[in-house]
Amino acid sequence: MNKIRQDTSISLSEVNGSIDATSTVPFWRRLFLFFGPAYLISVGYMDPGNWATDLAGGSQFGYQLIWVLFMSNLMAILLQNLSARLGIVSGRDLAQANRESYPGLINWSLYILAEIAIAACDLAEVLGMSIGIQLLTGLPLIYAVSLTVLDTFLILLLQRIGMRKMEAFIIGLIAIVAFAFLAEIILAKPNLREVGSGFVPILSGKEALYIAIGIIGATVMPHNLYLHSALVQTRKIGPGDANIRTALKLNFLDSSIALNLAFLVNAAILILSATVFFKHGNTQVVELKEAYRLLPSALGTKISSTIFAIALIAAGQSSTITGTLAGQVIMEGYLQLRINPWLRRLITRLLAIIPSIFVILFFGENKVDQLLILSQVVLSVQLGFAVIPLIHFVSDPARMGKFSINPVIKALAWIVAFLLIYLNGKLVIQESSDFFVHGDHLFWKILILISSCWLIVLLLFILFHPFIKKVYRGSVIQMHARPAEIKQFVKPEFHFIAVALDFSENDDKLLNFAIGQGIKETSYLLIHVVESASARILGRESDDLETRKDREQLNFYKEMMEKNGYSTQTSLGFQNRSQEIVRIIREMDADMLVIGAHGHTGLKDLVFGETVNSVRHELKIPVLVVHL
Repeated sequence: MNKIRQDTSISLSEVNGSIDATSTVPFWRRLFLFFGPAYLISVGYMDPGNWATDLAGGSQFGYQLIWVLFMSNLMAILLQNLSARLGIVSGRDLAQANRESYPGLINWSLYILAEIAIAACDLAEVLGMSIGIQLLTGLPLIYAVSLTVLDTFLILLLQRIGMRKMEAFIIGLIAIVAFAFLAEIILAKPNLREVGSGFVPILSGKEALYIAIGIIGATVMPHNLYLHSALVQTRKIGPGDANIRTALKLNFLDSSIALNLAFLVNAAILILSATVFFKHGNTQVVELKEAYRLLPSALGTKISSTIFAIALIAAGQSSTITGTLAGQVIMEGYLQLRINPWLRRLITRLLAIIPSIFVILFFGENKVDQLLILSQVVLSVQLGFAVIPLIHFVSDPARMGKFSINPVIKALAWIVAFLLIYLNGKLVIQESSDFFVHGDHLFWKILILISSCWLIVLLLFILFHPFIKKVYRGSVIQMHARPAEIKQFVKPEFHFIAVALDFSENDDKLLNFAIGQGIKETSYLLIHVVESASARILGRESDDLETRKDREQLNFYKEMMEKNGYSTQTSLGFQNRSQEIVRIIREMDADMLVIGAHGHTGLKDLVFGETVNSVRHELKIPVLVVHL
């Protein structure tokens, strides 16, 4: 895999364009090069949140909600292909496109909603994995929840070994889940005629609507729309319309195959629940642990429960990886803020662990599955705020050129968007009306009312944005500031250059680079920091052998420089290397620093210190970093 220089102007810059798909190999081999992004997306469609809604739907309503799964899958295929189209054609992910199009307040609102979606999704993954661990090991659920923080290190490892290996790992986890439920279905032996009746659209009552919207939220996930538009850019497709058309075609195949496999897994969970629980009178099996407990007696073998738990852990682990990538895309796209993937993962995971532990401690483990379903409804409520901008962008000829979507696809996309908004609105009104009528918490009522009003205003703004844009010419946040005209080029002159020396074979390289930056009148300041035990304790009062030798070495360099006609001063520092370099430069008023970097990262930074970054963030003068 080619190493790509990190650049905040492109999505997932460390892997952007890292897989070369421009080769003239046979079609089936090129198709294989494009396979991958949609499989990373598809894991979000079979995470533990889906399990909760599928189990609840199957146990309470039998096969009745299979049509909801099928419709959700068609919606997902349509929307994910629009997302891939945006990334392939425009070279922008959805977060970046929003940043470039909307005013600051709108962008911040959309960013916060996207982060809420990530947290809701991760909450489902944490709870699902924790329940799987508890079922297999017998650990208390609160300990299992705490253990899930360790997968942060798995994310770090996978991102280091490369995109294709990460994709292979994810596909391996998907295979575990798929084969697990294939085995369960074989054991359950459902009646295929009755299963077929589930494709007839029926919704019987408020509870069915709640579960149906949860299924939609679990299937068409808003953060996956952000992620897919970034992941497709890991493929280097080459210039020209023909290459773009080929990429769009191959990504459509990738998405269709991957998401239909996800549909089969979800359908298998619902069918299993309907066959094993609903048909035998167990109509309230909405808990994963209850399903685990009842499966052996229903299917006649204890191995069924073990398969269920293993698949649950695999589903949660695969989903957590894509959730981290989606969080990275959202944060970088909206805020242009790049942080270490492990730190991003740790923050996301803690945001999911804290509410999980809170619910377990204060409400008990029996409320965990209700929290799972709630997380999926929260995801569904976020959908309109991701789908509407996406449709606007891929419909815009100014952005997409000849690859903007045709009127038929546009009509279908808007039907899906309005259906989602209508169902979500109906659900919110139903749930909030009960709270407002029977609840007595005035503060929460006011907060919910204000939030709801703002969400309606936000939804209307992004819905009518193309029309508002023609009238309102307010500023939007650009990915890069508009370049100013460069009137003249002036070569900078440095009159007092500091050089941080470490008294190694690299000193001559540092001095030569420093001299190369100077002019005839430039003076040089040679700096070295003594780091002996005595110097760390006594500071400037130190007079041990190392301090004396370092002073002699510094004076020796000064004599050599002066013999060659360079005006030179010296300064010896003590104790903390980075702090001393900054202090000396400020006191001596140098106008440039030359410093060496040894290229160590990660654990070595913790061991040896991160001098270069510490120094350059403290100084306001140019810093030339020489790789040693």
